[in-house]
Amino acid sequence: MKEMLYFLKEMKRFAGRTLYINISAMIIIGLLEGAAIVMLIPMIGLTGIIPFDSSVIPFAGWFDFLGNMPIGTSLLLILSAFLVLAASQYLLHREVGVRNAVIYQGFLKHLRVKTYRELIRSNWLFFISNRRSDLVNALAGEVMKASSGTQAVLQFASSIITTAFQVVLAFILAPVITAFVLLFGGALVFFNRKFLKKSLALGKRNYELQREYMAGITDQMNGMKEIKSNSLESSRLNWFEDLTERMKKEQTDYSRLRATSQTYYKIASSVLIAIFIYVAIMVFSAQLAQLMLIMVIFSRLWPRVAGIQASLEQIATVLPSFKGIQNLQQKCHASAEVEAALADYPALTVKESMKVEDVSFKYQTDQAAFTLQNISITVRANEMTAFVGRSGAGKSTLVDLLMGLNIPDEGRILVDGETLTPEKIQSLRKTISYVPQDPFLFNTSIRSNLLLVKGNATDEELWEALTFASADGFVSRLPEGLDTLIGDRGIKLSGGERQRIVLARAILRKPSVLVLDEATSSLDADSEASIQQAIEKLKGKMTILVIAHRLSTIRNADQVIVLDQGEVIQQGGFKQLAQEKTNLFSHLLQKQMGAS
Repeated sequence: MKEMLYFLKEMKRFAGRTLYINISAMIIIGLLEGAAIVMLIPMIGLTGIIPFDSSVIPFAGWFDFLGNMPIGTSLLLILSAFLVLAASQYLLHREVGVRNAVIYQGFLKHLRVKTYRELIRSNWLFFISNRRSDLVNALAGEVMKASSGTQAVLQFASSIITTAFQVVLAFILAPVITAFVLLFGGALVFFNRKFLKKSLALGKRNYELQREYMAGITDQMNGMKEIKSNSLESSRLNWFEDLTERMKKEQTDYSRLRATSQTYYKIASSVLIAIFIYVAIMVFSAQLAQLMLIMVIFSRLWPRVAGIQASLEQIATVLPSFKGIQNLQQKCHASAEVEAALADYPALTVKESMKVEDVSFKYQTDQAAFTLQNISITVRANEMTAFVGRSGAGKSTLVDLLMGLNIPDEGRILVDGETLTPEKIQSLRKTISYVPQDPFLFNTSIRSNLLLVKGNATDEELWEALTFASADGFVSRLPEGLDTLIGDRGIKLSGGERQRIVLARAILRKPSVLVLDEATSSLDADSEASIQQAIEKLKGKMTILVIAHRLSTIRNADQVIVLDQGEVIQQGGFKQLAQEKTNLFSHLLQKQMGAS
């Protein structure tokens, strides 16, 4: 239950005064409901139908003054007071309901924002160590379930407060009979613990099924082209039907459990009332008027007890979501790059060089061998440095270190002679533009995708960046131009067109460091030549880091760094390394030239 207590503290921190006002209103509602029940005492006395001894029944003496009035006047006063109490209670109920809804919706937003803030502050290693679909599921589904659990807690609190007042009133009216009823009721609640355990088990299974569902759907949507191309529709549909059948069964089981629990309570309440009446009359010799009041109290009380049980069952089913969200927040917090990752750090421009000194790095602490080992290189400012090597050699890992996405286990990274601290990483990234091998675009317009990096850019600046990336031609031919919607991940554009839009976005930022991860891999020969010319124009204006597989694209690099099995084995100019016939770079170059 510690997870639930954690979220109750979060809700208290979020709602603050409003939560206390609601609890106070719940207390007043309990008092008003008790007062409305007390109003039944003079009404019973006025009817004369039921024998009534005011000396035996508490509170009865309060209404002796009504005996000196005409019955019509007394009845009118009693009914008017009853209506005022009832109306006040209902109005307060409405206000509490609205305020609870405000708390719930506000807390839902608070929980989403806090979870996403923790998530987006996490380091890159966290994201490559966790399944993307689990993170999406946590934000899209589990946060909602956890917040609905807090709503169940509010309902539980409301029922507990009202129930407590009515139990106290029943004790005042008939302490022995009330104690007898509560003893039986307590035993009933004790034996119903099995429903809570079953609800908790169902909640855990639903949590795991939801994660499996989200992971599978994400993978299939991302791989739909492969599914269609390889006629895998039937097998994927069978998987989906099997999983959704299991999800249906779990939801049906939960509905069956709740229905069984409520039925059990209703039957048990009927049996308890029958026993209660028999014992009250035959054992305790209760007055009929007294018995009637107790029956009214417990007839109103018992549905609330059943509601408390239902709230507890609902809370039990969402406890795995509570735990999942809390664990995610804690993991994110432990992986935070800096305490104030979203702070407004000043931009850091590379003026002299970026140095890697005796750096070793591995992705997992329990990993035996280092992914990169004893790396020492210097990247001079405003020059082009290319990183080459076989697949898995460590090229991307090394560039990620230079961008501050990875943190060295040994050694250090320096920018202009100063160690790259977590705070300086945030400043450096403000001047970095990254163009990945697999270009990513948001499901919005071309204009919006470009404005992500420079929200105040003019149309002239946008077209200048597009022209620079050889993208102005095809964008101008689109029906809506810059305002053309490009679909999920830019699916309405070709691979080369997507790459050029991403390159234009990178250039629009006017970065100090431009990182190109095989940025021309999807382009035709003419577009590649245009972009290579554009990149040449950038030399001397910014530091360019190129991860290259096609060595023909880095002929004009100022420096080429060759990696193999996590180590730097060569450094030098393109022509220099090409002429060394026995080294890896020359071998890779000859192999590519032979293949072409």
